[in-house]
Amino acid sequence: MVNRIISALLLSMLFSGVEGQKILSVDEAVQIALKNNFDILVAHNDAYIAKVNNTPGNAGMLPDIKMSGSGSYEVNNIHQGLPAGGESNYPSLSSKMLSAGAQLSWTLFDGGKMFVTKNKLNEIETLGEIQFKDQVLNTMYNVIAAYYDVVRQKQELASINEVMNYNKERVTIAKAGYNAGSLIRTDLLQAKIDLNVTMEEAINQQFIIEAANKTLNELLGQNADQAIEVTDSIPLNYVPDESELKQKLYTSNTSVLSYQKQIDIAKLSVREYNSLYLPAVNFNAGYYWSNTINSSGSILQNRSIGPQVGGSVVIPIFSSGENKRKVATAKLQLQSAEYELQNVKLQVNTDLLNAITGFNNQRQLMQIEKENNELSKENIEICLQRLRLGQSTSLELHQAQDSYVQSCTRLINFEYALKIAEIKLKQLIASL
Repeated sequence: MVNRIISALLLSMLFSGVEGQKILSVDEAVQIALKNNFDILVAHNDAYIAKVNNTPGNAGMLPDIKMSGSGSYEVNNIHQGLPAGGESNYPSLSSKMLSAGAQLSWTLFDGGKMFVTKNKLNEIETLGEIQFKDQVLNTMYNVIAAYYDVVRQKQELASINEVMNYNKERVTIAKAGYNAGSLIRTDLLQAKIDLNVTMEEAINQQFIIEAANKTLNELLGQNADQAIEVTDSIPLNYVPDESELKQKLYTSNTSVLSYQKQIDIAKLSVREYNSLYLPAVNFNAGYYWSNTINSSGSILQNRSIGPQVGGSVVIPIFSSGENKRKVATAKLQLQSAEYELQNVKLQVNTDLLNAITGFNNQRQLMQIEKENNELSKENIEICLQRLRLGQSTSLELHQAQDSYVQSCTRLINFEYALKIAEIKLKQLIASL
């Protein structure tokens, strides 16, 4: 009775919400993540900020044009002593003043800094695109790994269910043998115990699947309780071309490209600060209008209107060593960027070699374990048949079942590890 209740509970957990549910492919999961994943959304904004900042105006290449206007009203009591003697008194003198104008300020030459800065902004925008692509690749890697982890856990549950069926048949055989007097009661008890243990493992495995589903939902930017149905197998048809991988590594890897771009930016920063030693030429122009009206006095109205044109040349002579400090700092930053590029090249090369070795090892292990799995399954079938004929013991079948369960687990894990090695290789050359 207890076994039937546990079986009913297990079946309800396994099939609740699955019937009629559309299977989500790994490509669809990736597309959902690219649209909803919060890390990608933030990285997209960062890249777009670099694009928005990349303008001629931000580089200082365009003029600054302003319009201004002002007005005032004053009332003063004025007493003036005149040079020729006498006095002038203007009690309650009111003055109305209005002015307006437009002004243009334009740096025509700043030692070439504006052009260097514009190139630097171009490189920063490109760096933003590379970093965005790197985040996309990282997210794709995590999503694919999480997706196939759900597949792996469901495969593990399927193997547990298969063994559970063997255990049920074993209980049936043991019960019949015990009733016939060919098997002792301990064989029946052990068969029931093993069946209950398998049911417990299946229930625990279902919780593991639910946790893996939550992790996948988080990467997809969905609620943790969103129902997901994945495929029932892991495709393993990838054959890496080692020479192609090594050839593309330094030209495609986003980490390498990112540090190379940082070197380009650092070089432009050195040129940018060197331009501070050169003179700057500024041009100013404007058109102004002003009108002043006095209620009394020698000047009742004063109006001026017309254009103004001017310019300036600024020649740096001494800046307290500030320019020298900036250039020296920029050169050190350039040197550091070059060191970091060399370091990341060593890292990604090591990652590639490890991924290739891991892929080949997992493929070999998987092939061996496939044979092992077939042998252990055949062994359990033979033991089960021998038990029916009274030619085997419950202990022998128990050992065969354990061997089969362990083989299934190893095979599933080898397949998953092989898939992880595959997507790692693809991520390293940005081909996910």
